Amino acid sequence: MTARTRSSRPARGAFARWATVTILVLLAAVAGAVTGALFAFSEDLPEISALDNYQPNTITRLLAGDGQVIGEFAVERRLLVDYDDISPYLRDAIIASEDADFEQHFGLSISRIAITAVKDLLTGQRAGASTITQQVARLLFLSRYMRDGVFERSLERKIREAIVAIQLEKRYTKREIFTFYANQINLGAPGYGAYGVEAASRLYFGKPARDLSLDEAATIAAVVQTPSRLSPFVNPDSNRARRNNYVLPRMAAEGFITQEEAREAASRPLALQPAPVSSRALAPYFAEEIRKHLEAEYGADRLYQSGLQVQTTLDVRLQTAANLAVERGLRRIDKRRSGYRGAERNVLADGAALDAFRAERWNRPMAAGDIVPAVVTFAPPPDSREPARIRIADHELPLLPSAIAWARRPASALFKLGDLIDVEIRTLDDGQPATVALEQTPLVEGALVAIDNRTGEVRAMVGGFSFARSKFNRATQARRQMGSTFKPIVYTAAIDRGMTPVSILADQPIEYEAGPNQPPYIPQNYDRLFEGQVTLRRALEQSRNIPAVNALIQIGPSDVLSYAGRFGLPSDMPPYLSLALGSAEASLIDVTSAYSAFPNHGVRMEPFLLRSVSDREGNVLEEHRPSSREAIRADTAYVMTSLLRGVVQRGTAASAASLDWPLAGKTGTVDDNTDAWFVGFDPEITVGVWVGHDEKKPLGNGETGASAALPIWIDFMRAHIEAVSGSRSEPPQFEAPGNIAFVTLESGMTEAFINGTQPQADGEVLGLPPLGPPAPAAPAQDPSLLQPPAAAPVQGPLALPVGQPPPAGL
Repeated sequence: MTARTRSSRPARGAFARWATVTILVLLAAVAGAVTGALFAFSEDLPEISALDNYQPNTITRLLAGDGQVIGEFAVERRLLVDYDDISPYLRDAIIASEDADFEQHFGLSISRIAITAVKDLLTGQRAGASTITQQVARLLFLSRYMRDGVFERSLERKIREAIVAIQLEKRYTKREIFTFYANQINLGAPGYGAYGVEAASRLYFGKPARDLSLDEAATIAAVVQTPSRLSPFVNPDSNRARRNNYVLPRMAAEGFITQEEAREAASRPLALQPAPVSSRALAPYFAEEIRKHLEAEYGADRLYQSGLQVQTTLDVRLQTAANLAVERGLRRIDKRRSGYRGAERNVLADGAALDAFRAERWNRPMAAGDIVPAVVTFAPPPDSREPARIRIADHELPLLPSAIAWARRPASALFKLGDLIDVEIRTLDDGQPATVALEQTPLVEGALVAIDNRTGEVRAMVGGFSFARSKFNRATQARRQMGSTFKPIVYTAAIDRGMTPVSILADQPIEYEAGPNQPPYIPQNYDRLFEGQVTLRRALEQSRNIPAVNALIQIGPSDVLSYAGRFGLPSDMPPYLSLALGSAEASLIDVTSAYSAFPNHGVRMEPFLLRSVSDREGNVLEEHRPSSREAIRADTAYVMTSLLRGVVQRGTAASAASLDWPLAGKTGTVDDNTDAWFVGFDPEITVGVWVGHDEKKPLGNGETGASAALPIWIDFMRAHIEAVSGSRSEPPQFEAPGNIAFVTLESGMTEAFINGTQPQADGEVLGLPPLGPPAPAAPAQDPSLLQPPAAAPVQGPLALPVGQPPPAGL
């Protein structure tokens, strides 16, 4: 052994001792620094044990009668799930792409921190090295370090995050930490909120997270890094690239799947469900009524954050039919009355390039009957007979003359290049629009309510043409003059007081003194004609105004008002003669509820929309059951139902007879055609329709209850009948109570009478109760024209309010 070799040993030993001491010093310094940091931040760290009762903001969900979701209210759209309710594919995809060492580390990944630090030094860019546990710590406990939706990059935040992550690992299992993470992360996109994997799975694929396939799971995992940029709704190409080039290869590298499975999943398209337009698109007015109640009862915080479960009375099938009936009906009226008003927008005038323009609606599937935007790519020159051409998405097609016939002008006078117009898709060819028809947004408004006769449950509600245009609910909030829909209330009182369907009423010119300094009240029929003596049935079926006024006089306005109260109509109606013609105001839901007593044996069920409200644990907070109010006797209700069936069979609503179903109802038209009504029923459901403008102005000549409101009612009832008739061999029937007598009249018609009031062989009527002593009537030009039998006293003024003309009737 040489001297050189012998002398090197002490040198190496000295170096080793020096290195050991240096490392110990450094470790002591690091330990001191860590201890100092723990001491410095220990008093200001959050209580980790708060996660023992993890209750993040969740969605309040509105459920239809069959359990379908019809509305959601939330600050963060989140649905909580347990670990086992998450697809293993999704768990593996998230772990492989976000934190491969999740099962091994203690909250921090030293290897990732070291690798990231080297990358930061080499590239000059700051990359993330956070584990899933650190992300949970950040999301749940360190929100104070967030600025404008982004966590600040500071040493203090990193230290706190690391400390909390270590504490989380000490207290909770890996399954629990992963479940916190999977329920908390944002996986949505601007306009499509989705917090947690369950909400994301339902948003993108319309299924629970437990049912996701490999390619679907990888699609969601690809969103995690940057939801605003990688959501498949926002940027499908970027999402698919990250899924195929990062998530699936990482899963294969970590041994979760094979390379072949990764290649097969990468070859699949993004099979997304259509992006939702709105969580309340089906029944926005109905949902808003529920929302207002919930906020008033439980407060905004509980409504939007506590995940209430709300069972409602809505029937999805009927609501869909109601939406379609109202929209199509209002469009028909608008085209009939207004003509084409021109495009509301021109993309060239907005500075957009014609070829580059894309409408958001084009991103969703299209079907026949859909109304979609189209851009005019060719506008014919003046006096040209050429058709205009339009583009829908990437498909160009002509707008044929038949498609614009209702506008009553040639295309050259209707369109300009770049006009953005609405068209209805009539037919499709290989998924692309083949033929279309010009449409426009109507100015007229309308509403529809459908109520279950036996329970009072509101099955469908439409409060206007567009909730986006106006949130004012014309079904519940608007009080409008009722027109002739009030006449059945008058005749109900008459039947109860002893009149029958064959009682005679005068339909002759008549005039009443209206009071000092006021012109006389001269009621008119809608057709300005007079029929002389008419039966009560004909007066109602043909909606004759003068007989209704005469019936009101015989009964007394105050008595009629008492009947209106029994039907749930407003109590502040004035007792004027014009009351008989519907000068008083009520909401559509009130009038519809009133009519529901006729097919329900005289019992009116209080209308309601809400069955129950439960908290997130399933505890029932509120429950509603049917509540009944006896309005009239069952025999009177049946006679009135028989009379109202005549309105459909022979009267002003005869066009509904084509439905070939047991139906009854009444049209209503207000003076100057400002309001059009139809309220009708079958044995199971009562439906009311109103059409008009928000400001009181005419709909147009000829726009009556029969022409404006009834077609909407028919369209809705047709859908209802198709659904009901498919489940039974015979249609339901109006059941007569035991004391109804059916008599065949000389005309051959069978008439219904309350037993004891039917005509006898000698023409006398047995058991007819007296109406009371004669009453002083308002002065008339010819008192003999009234031909009143013994009548109850007329109570209250007969004068009309100044400025309130009588409704037109019909």
